[in-house]
Amino acid sequence: MYIKKILRELIAAAVQRARAAGELTFDSLPAFEVEAPKHPEHGDLATNAAMVLASQARRPPRQIAEIIIKNLSAPEGMLGKVEIAGPGFINFFLTDDFWRGVIMEIHRRGAAYGGSDLGRGRKVQVEFVSANPTGPLHIGHGRGAALGDVLANLLAVAGHQVVREYYINDVGNQILTLGKSLYYRLRELQGESIEFPADGYQGDYIKDLARDYLKQGGDFFWGGPREEDFLVLGRYAATVILDVIKQDLEDFGVRFDTWFSETELYRRGLVDQSFQLLQEKGFLYEHEGALWFKATAFGDEKDRVVRRGTGATTYFASDIAYHLYKFQQGYDLVVDLWGADHHGYAPRLQAAVEALGSPGRVRVILVQLVSLVRHGEPVAMTTRGGTFVTLREVLDEVGKDAARFIFLTRRSDAHLEFDLEVAKEQSSENPVYYVQYAHARLASVFRQAEAQGISMAPPDPARFPLLALPEELSLLKMLAGYPELVEAATRLLEPHRLTYFLTELASQLHSYYYKHRFISEDPDLTQARLWLVSAVKTVLAHALGILGVTAPEAM
Repeated sequence: MYIKKILRELIAAAVQRARAAGELTFDSLPAFEVEAPKHPEHGDLATNAAMVLASQARRPPRQIAEIIIKNLSAPEGMLGKVEIAGPGFINFFLTDDFWRGVIMEIHRRGAAYGGSDLGRGRKVQVEFVSANPTGPLHIGHGRGAALGDVLANLLAVAGHQVVREYYINDVGNQILTLGKSLYYRLRELQGESIEFPADGYQGDYIKDLARDYLKQGGDFFWGGPREEDFLVLGRYAATVILDVIKQDLEDFGVRFDTWFSETELYRRGLVDQSFQLLQEKGFLYEHEGALWFKATAFGDEKDRVVRRGTGATTYFASDIAYHLYKFQQGYDLVVDLWGADHHGYAPRLQAAVEALGSPGRVRVILVQLVSLVRHGEPVAMTTRGGTFVTLREVLDEVGKDAARFIFLTRRSDAHLEFDLEVAKEQSSENPVYYVQYAHARLASVFRQAEAQGISMAPPDPARFPLLALPEELSLLKMLAGYPELVEAATRLLEPHRLTYFLTELASQLHSYYYKHRFISEDPDLTQARLWLVSAVKTVLAHALGILGVTAPEAM
């Protein structure tokens, strides 16, 4: 049910009807809001339409509100009361029967309830994680993986064609440094006493790579440290590490449609193509032997180097070429998830995208850091990554479902504190357990009904007026608002809205369960309540599915 949309259309029609009748004069109807008031006594929904129209109509907002109400033509049985409040807000009180109608809507649409055609088939690429293949994924990557995967799910549910892509940064100094790190660990294993490079990768995984390399009969370069040897070792190590990353992501429930290698940019000549395009548009210039992009022409604080005087291209040049490639694939929207440390990098990329002729087609989402705690105290795990806790360690301790859900309990740009002990608790303190238990509890209700020989009759709206308790109406309102919540989460790229919704829905369901019996001696009331909680179960499963979290039938 798209209640806000329906009401917005009714208000707009009332305003146009008033203009046609000469009751209101204005050039164009400005954007207005239809939102739930903070206080329930002010109605189910409220609008500021009269207030935003006042300057054009040259009338007091309350007078305009009276005219809108007079011209309002709502479907029969939808509105119970409409009143004017404060300086000109219009408060709408919907009938209980209108809210009860959501049960039939969910029954009709089934598992598709919550989906939409918002995207209308538009092609969207979501590029996320994209960690350098120089070490295992850490918990920060895990948060980005959960966010990116759920964003892709949301976009797909809303009717977009979605492609998940992982960008493999396998060119540049990090591969050379990886190879050098492996080289010195190999020398250690040969019994040499060496001084490990200060800029080398410190984690134990490098030692493991060295042992496996020797076990597999890999060549050892005795001729002394040479850059070409480091590159050979670096490419070997990157391939092995990438395989580990893929397995960790698979176990985390994250799968990519494409894995795009940075080396492909050069093989396909995309860097040179992007330079040529920007040169033709007048956005590149040479200065002191280097090639510069005119980022300041698009609001960036300074121009940026894309090719150094040595002839080496910069990371920024690769990113420009990579986004040119994305647009060549015909994506209508590109979503990039980056770590919060890229905050200053986003404006220059947006500048490059605009220069390439694709303004507004890239959304950059910054993902803040994660702090790992146990009972509120900072925790250090085995950190086989060297200086960080790996995603694998968290998965092994708390499991996929808890990790995914908790990673999504805060806005992406807000710092997240992940408590390992809370994630393992079987209590209301653990948000994923609390929500999953709600679904399992309802599954148990239907098993109990079956054991008592009670089968669900076809849904009968004549029984639904029996659902008159405040708890029942509150659940109905939450269910009715679910499709618009999913749409808002998609449009704003904010998947945390789903975890908030699920936690509140589970809370209301548990409260209802403790106070009232779903199966009683009254067969009509039993049927009505079974259809209500069946609708709740459907929405719980749908939302958990978007999050990539299991909806268990028993716990």
